[in-house]
Amino acid sequence: MERSSDARTAPLTALRELVELADQDGHLTEAAAALGIPQSTMSRRIHALERHLGMALTVPRGRAIGLTTAAIDLVGAVRAPLREIDAALVDLAEAADPEHGRIRFGFPLTMGAGEVPDLLAVFNREHPGIRLDLKQAHGAELVADLQAGTLDLAIIIPPPPEVNHEVLARQTIIAALPDTHPLAGARSISLDRLADEEFISTPATYNLRELTDQWCRDSGFDPQVKIEVTEFSTIREFVGRGMGVALIPPAVRPVEGITEVALDGPDHVREIALCSAVRRPGRVVERLRDFIREHAANWSSED
Repeated sequence: MERSSDARTAPLTALRELVELADQDGHLTEAAAALGIPQSTMSRRIHALERHLGMALTVPRGRAIGLTTAAIDLVGAVRAPLREIDAALVDLAEAADPEHGRIRFGFPLTMGAGEVPDLLAVFNREHPGIRLDLKQAHGAELVADLQAGTLDLAIIIPPPPEVNHEVLARQTIIAALPDTHPLAGARSISLDRLADEEFISTPATYNLRELTDQWCRDSGFDPQVKIEVTEFSTIREFVGRGMGVALIPPAVRPVEGITEVALDGPDHVREIALCSAVRRPGRVVERLRDFIREHAANWSSED
């Protein structure tokens, strides 16, 4: 296969289409539909890219198309730079009117009540021309969406090394106890005093569950997790009904039936990160990023 005299002139459009083909697991029809172009056009451009580079990028794979090792390596190398280029073009387009546009924003399942909804409600009132497309999901899924470019910003716990991020807050974790619990009147307790309790916690793949298990083991016991729930608001409902105790962040607003008790020791905290798909987002996305930065100080609940 003849190679171009300068591979650096590879067309960006074809590279974007190759990335989408990889994201669609080699299904050309789905990839072309996602990009809004005819399948024949996409196929022609990718074959032109192969001729330009002088190497095969695709191989037949049943009804789909397989990517060669070279193509997989190329996709990995160009994915992030393409996102940066697209962000720069968006920023240029938004310069004339940074109060109108769309932000694709993600946040954890455990932050669906309280801080994030309160913050987004205020942002929406102050910037009515900006549309928010929201996604609530597990942290690993949010990271994948940022890497794929389907999210612009996301709050993720703990800070993920795979994407651009900054730590917004260090949030203290407390013991949530039923009001009728014998320890509910204590100002603070050591974690080992909960060794015989039944716990209500997030699933094992969640960061706070990992922290809960580790903190309890460090205190000499394995927590007896009776109920697993993804939402803190639901955990609080169960605690308030006397079904167990929980290690969770303090509630934004008082919850009936629950007493929050501080844990002895300085290390019962989790880090909250603001993550971006690109290093320099467009001006509309910057509006929300800066707004979150300004208000995130309230999320740190340490004395």
